[in-house]
Amino acid sequence: MRPVIAAAEDGAEVSVAVLDVASGRRAVHGTGLFETASIVKVDILAALLLRAQDEGRSLTAQEKRYAAAMIEVSDNASASALWTAIGGAAGLDAANGRLGLTDTEGGAGTLWGLTRTTAADQLTLLQQVFMGRGDSGEASRLSEASRAYLQGLMGSVAEDQDWGVSAAGGTRTAERRFALKNGWLPRTATGLWVINSVGRVTTAEGREFLVAVVSKGSTTKAKGISLVESAARAAVSVFTVRSAGVHVQKLSPYESNESS
Repeated sequence: MRPVIAAAEDGAEVSVAVLDVASGRRAVHGTGLFETASIVKVDILAALLLRAQDEGRSLTAQEKRYAAAMIEVSDNASASALWTAIGGAAGLDAANGRLGLTDTEGGAGTLWGLTRTTAADQLTLLQQVFMGRGDSGEASRLSEASRAYLQGLMGSVAEDQDWGVSAAGGTRTAERRFALKNGWLPRTATGLWVINSVGRVTTAEGREFLVAVVSKGSTTKAKGISLVESAARAAVSVFTVRSAGVHVQKLSPYESNESS
């Protein structure tokens, strides 16, 4: 991350977490709290799916329409409707307690985009969605059907949202296998941008990684995207070229050597 930080604008901050699916190893840079912007929509849908599971039902047709619009095209009105359906911040926080997210707090009132989180927490959520287990090896609270549904939507995002963590994946058309959710938000008070990206990417060599990047303080959306993409590429490179200053943690044996 040293060259990434060196190239960033003054005042811009970035944190990244990555997990090598095959080995179960992870690397994390930064521990700060960041506003989620629209990456929280993955969390909102996970909370809705947990609620539906508890009630022994599938999502309604309307909930599915909201979910598809919220994830695939990042529709904010749909997110607001589902935010209300899960009980707002209290509902999100309760779901996150079950999913193993320990440093994420729902935004006040209707401000779901101001939910605060860490890159490490977002990686935990990605594990629940894509690997079917939490940090300590316990099975995901999300059912197989719920996980497949979320993965499918994240793998069908609009073409204009093919940026962020997908930059760390393959470059040729046949290698462009990714599932993601991006978030972008200009803060009214400062005019500076929150730019985030979370998801699963596949490299040209066929290796799969879960990557979460959160950032704030960029002067333009384009510069924020560049920062996030540079961080995602640096994170994935840890597992091919060991980078100084990045902590790599080996997970417990039962978390290793499984693919998503």
